[in-house]
Amino acid sequence: MKKILIVGSTGQIGSELSIRLRSIYGRDNVICGFYTPPYPEGFFDAGPTAEINSLHIEQIAEAVKKNKIDTIYNLVAILSATAEKHPKLGWDVGIGSLMNCLDVAKEYNCAVFTPSSIGAFGPNTPKNQTPQDTVQRPNTVYGITKVLGELVSDYYYERWKVDTRSVRFPGIISSMTLPGGGTTDYAVDIYYKAVQGEDFICPIQAGTFMDMMYMPDALDAAINIMEANPDKLVHRNSFNVASMSFDPEMIYSSIKKQYPDFRMRYAIDPLKQSIADSWPNCLDDSCAREEWGWHPNFDLERTTADMIKQLKIKLL
Repeated sequence: MKKILIVGSTGQIGSELSIRLRSIYGRDNVICGFYTPPYPEGFFDAGPTAEINSLHIEQIAEAVKKNKIDTIYNLVAILSATAEKHPKLGWDVGIGSLMNCLDVAKEYNCAVFTPSSIGAFGPNTPKNQTPQDTVQRPNTVYGITKVLGELVSDYYYERWKVDTRSVRFPGIISSMTLPGGGTTDYAVDIYYKAVQGEDFICPIQAGTFMDMMYMPDALDAAINIMEANPDKLVHRNSFNVASMSFDPEMIYSSIKKQYPDFRMRYAIDPLKQSIADSWPNCLDDSCAREEWGWHPNFDLERTTADMIKQLKIKLL
C-alpha cells in the first residue's frame, strides 16, 4: 500500500487530489501538507496532515521520515500571471520546492510527481498538435520553471534513479476550488458568472485557443502516470496530456445552451493575452496514450453539463 505525501495539498489540484487518493489508498495513507490558509472545509478532520513550508527541506524530510512516505506529489507553484507580476517569488517557489522534494526523495527512496504545464512551451513551439518532443523556449517565469523542472527531474532519474514522473497539464476547470492567478482562469470564472446570473467579462480575446481539462480527468492523469509500468515509459518528464481545446466563444456558446440570456463581453487583459498567445492551441498526447494508456473522459459539452450541475449545488 502506498504512503503518499502531498506538498501543496490545499491548492486547486491538491484539495481534490487528496480526496481521490484517500478513496484509493485509504484515509491514513495520504498525508496532506499545508502551509498558508485558506484551507478546504473539513481539511483537518479529513485525514492526517503536516505543516510544511516547501522551501524548508527539513520539514519535507521530517514528514517523509515520520510517515514512511514512498511517493511525493509536489504541487507547489505560483501560477503564470501571478508569477509574471512577482517573478522572483515564482522562481523561488517553483524551483525551490522541486529541488527540496527531489533531494528528500533521493535520500528516502521516494517517487516524485511534479506537474508541468502547457506553459513549458513558447512562441516558437508548433501551435497545433504540439509534439511531445519539440522546441521549448517559454517567455514567462512560470514556463521557465516548468522546463527546468522537467530537465532536473529527468536528471535525478538518470543520475540517481529517483522515480520522477509528470504530465504537462493544460488549463484545469474545477467546480470545487477557484484557481488563483492563472492565464486559463477565465474558463472557470465564466461558469460561476453564468450560474450566479451575472454577465461575464472575458480577459482573453475571441479566437484564442488553449488546451483545457476538467478536474476529474486531471486527477486521473496525476494518479495513473504514477501507477504506470515503468518498463513501458519511454518518456518521464513530461507527458503531453490533452482533453479539449476551445476559444472563449466556444465555451460561451456551450453555456448559452443552458442559459440563453447569459451575456459575455470582452475586456482584454494584456498580460494574460500575451501569455496565452505564446502557448499552444492544442497538444498531441499520443505518447501518453501509447506508453501508459492515457485517455480523457470529458469533452467541452460534458464538462459544461457537469460544471453547471455542481455549481448549482454549491452556489444556489
